[in-house]
Amino acid sequence: MPFDPQPTLRGTLVELWPLRAEDFDDLYAVASDPLIWEQHPEHNRHEPEVFREFFRRALDSGGALTAIDVSSGKIIGSSRFLGYDEDRGEVEIGFTFLARSHWGGHYNGEMKRLMLQHAFRFVARVLFLIGPANIRSQKAVERLGAVRVGMRPNQVGRMSVVYEITAEMFERGGLLAQKATPQPKRHETRSEEQQ
Repeated sequence: MPFDPQPTLRGTLVELWPLRAEDFDDLYAVASDPLIWEQHPEHNRHEPEVFREFFRRALDSGGALTAIDVSSGKIIGSSRFLGYDEDRGEVEIGFTFLARSHWGGHYNGEMKRLMLQHAFRFVARVLFLIGPANIRSQKAVERLGAVRVGMRPNQVGRMSVVYEITAEMFERGGLLAQKATPQPKRHETRSEEQQ
């Protein structure tokens, strides 16, 4: 079975679905907060044109996901699968951001757990590439059990800290205790509702 970079996954707090063009306004409402990006290498991503380009690249990537707060139904952020390498048995998770109202570990933790559960159905190792000054994101992946393994350039050539978590580490860490609930593809659900 080939890797699906845009699954629909549901936890108790967060639902993830494939990013769609019509998600732009709601996602930009979250991303327009400059404090989200203060430690990020692209600290101006809150600016409309900078975010528009980020969003376009996310759509073009084929691996971007929209994060929705299950209780409110509102978009609260995004993340992305990228760099899938079948031969090496690895994929990256990155470009994650959440509304500050959802910071503190529970939402990000569940979002990453859902993505890791999905990824480990196909690969043995997941990588996170994080800007060296982005201490907040480094600490967040460390809380997931990821281990710093070095430095390397990311997809745009910017030096990044590399973290990894293997399927074995993930299982040992007990993060599989709550299973992701597979959901029908959002476009399938939408077309059924339109009929």
